[in-house]
Amino acid sequence: MSRITILPASLTPWLHAALRVVAGLLYLEHGTSKLLGFPHDAHYDGLQLVSFMGLAGVLEMVGGLLIVIGLFTRPVAFILSGMMAVAYFMAHASRGFFPALNGGDAAILFCFVFLYFAAAGPGPLSVDGE
Repeated sequence: MSRITILPASLTPWLHAALRVVAGLLYLEHGTSKLLGFPHDAHYDGLQLVSFMGLAGVLEMVGGLLIVIGLFTRPVAFILSGMMAVAYFMAHASRGFFPALNGGDAAILFCFVFLYFAAAGPGPLSVDGE
C-alpha cells in the first residue's frame, strides 16, 4: 500500500520547532495580559501578583518565554502541561461537559501540546539544542 505524502518528512523537525515557538508565544501573551496589561483584558485589572491568577501569569510569562527560546523545554513544558490540566478542571469543567461550550478547549490543547514537548523535547532552533 502506498503512502500519500503532502509535505516531505524533512520538514518535520522544522514544523516541530514552529509549533513550539507559536505555542510559546500564544502562552506568553496570556501572561503579559495578566501581568503587564497587554493586550488589555479588564478581567485582570488590579490582579494581585500573590494570588492564584498572579502565579498563573508568572508561569505563563516566564514559561512561555522559555518555551519560545527552547530553554529547559522538557521540565518547563511538563509543569505548564500540569498547570493547564488544573486550570481546565478548576475553571472550565464545572461549566459543562463540552470544552467548546465551557471555554476550556484552549486549556486542553495547551495541556497536550506541552505534554508533547515534555516528551519530545524542543526540536531544532532551540537553546537546549536537542
